[in-house]
Amino acid sequence: MMNVSRFLKNVILIELFVPVLLLTVGIYHGLMQVIYRSGVIHKASVAKLDYYQGLTLHGVINAIVLTTFFAVAFGHATIAFYLKKEPGKKATLLSLLLMVIGTLMAAAAMLSGKASVLYTFYPPLKAHPAFYIGTAMLIVGSWVAFWDWVVVYIRWKKENREINTPLAVIGTLVNFTIWFVCTLAVAYEVLILLVPWSMGWTAGVNVMLARTLFWFFGHALVYFWLLPAYIMFYTMLPKLAGGKLYSGMAGRIAFFMFLLFSIPIGVHHQFGDPSIGRGIKLSQSILTFAVAIPSFITAFTIAASLEHASYMRGGKGLYKWIWKLPFFRKDVYLFGYLINGLILFIFGGLTGLVNASYSLNNVVHNTSFIPGHFHLTVAGPVFLAILGMSVFLVSQLTGRKIYMPTINTIIPYLWTVGVLIFSAGLMWGGLMGEPRRTNMGLTYLDPANELYHPYWVISSMLGLAGGGIMFVAGFLYFIVFFGTFLRKRTAEPMIDLPVSESLHPEKRIPIFDTFKPWVALMVLILLMAYIPAISDALNNTTKKAPPYKPSDPTPVVVK
Repeated sequence: MMNVSRFLKNVILIELFVPVLLLTVGIYHGLMQVIYRSGVIHKASVAKLDYYQGLTLHGVINAIVLTTFFAVAFGHATIAFYLKKEPGKKATLLSLLLMVIGTLMAAAAMLSGKASVLYTFYPPLKAHPAFYIGTAMLIVGSWVAFWDWVVVYIRWKKENREINTPLAVIGTLVNFTIWFVCTLAVAYEVLILLVPWSMGWTAGVNVMLARTLFWFFGHALVYFWLLPAYIMFYTMLPKLAGGKLYSGMAGRIAFFMFLLFSIPIGVHHQFGDPSIGRGIKLSQSILTFAVAIPSFITAFTIAASLEHASYMRGGKGLYKWIWKLPFFRKDVYLFGYLINGLILFIFGGLTGLVNASYSLNNVVHNTSFIPGHFHLTVAGPVFLAILGMSVFLVSQLTGRKIYMPTINTIIPYLWTVGVLIFSAGLMWGGLMGEPRRTNMGLTYLDPANELYHPYWVISSMLGLAGGGIMFVAGFLYFIVFFGTFLRKRTAEPMIDLPVSESLHPEKRIPIFDTFKPWVALMVLILLMAYIPAISDALNNTTKKAPPYKPSDPTPVVVK
């Protein structure tokens, strides 16, 4: 248990409140996407919000704004709780201001319809400069928080040289090291390529270079989303289940393996890009399979930890022990959020191997299979960990009890059912060639249109059914979150994270308690993976592209 200063408490609460408030817009547009795509609406816009404008809001708010704010808030809580040292006030305040102002700038551009460039903001789709500058400010704000934590960690380590760094701190610093390195590429893309182009200072942009820089960032972003959930899996889930962590060392190995392999695999998103050579694509495919190893380590370690917890509760048998776990207990509701995330991630990881394969990827590339897959990961362990921990932190930092605790316990299970139905529909449709991103209500699922495609009706309706269930679960979450925030205080504000003890005593092994050799190896692998890819992007591209709108196949005329 740790009593936190009023300043840090307020910062963490703001960093939770702002993205959750924006999430109401993100989830609404998520529902609208499945309604459009199912053919229920045969329009390009509803309530003066265009389909692609809503798609951009949904992706950017859910995948960039929410995850970045939460990762910083959770990082503040983790560093302060485990190291017993609060981050510096000036750096923390500067970080918060940059993130909030940047988010508001980007949101204003999207809401005004001047930044309908989707979550990937691929050129030649062109946004207002405020979108690019605001996104850059959000990223820089998170950097400020990270470097301040590094200072806190170095001070703590000088005082505790022979003590193992807490696993949660290792995970947090690994996560933000990945984030800092991968965002350097997207910062270059935004500030050097896109902002001058958006302002009209340059006439065209190298699309292939921009895409390559984005995916240097874009796939590592997935692990930036995931690692807070992994920290919870290792350091909290065994405790919540009533047992101990089977191996803390396995967690350290997994985190450092993510540091090595999570960034240099972004080119597997570009298997369809002709400018990237086949040899580079082959090496990227192999590296992508390598990043599955720490996930397998985690799966076996956490499964063993949960089995041990069940036996402590009286569980028996090869499979019956599972039912002794506290699935619906209101006092350990975090268990429900985390275990459902793990269940969804099993399917997300397996379908991700399809994307990693060069040959199989060609079958599903740019089909609805892709969002079906990544909703199993982003809307699975990532989103459920964020929902559960945000309610947990708000309750502790305000000293207020959970509002509607029974509903809070049901939310992750309802959400899981929705995601499974939604993703099954999208992946089934993708295997039949159903496109992603497209407003199918205007074409393929409009019976009056010559492009009407009846084979996609059932799969898109499954997507609609699953999306509807997810929307209901999200609506219930907002009731619980804001209801908890508005209740009367019944206890002193604090941070008291559930801490899982290791099942076996583990000696300190210096190489798994230091960052320098791992960072050096990461840089080496990155250079080997990306120098050839960037070289191809520069040398195999001829004309620079003029700007386009997502709803129009002709270039915008620059006056």
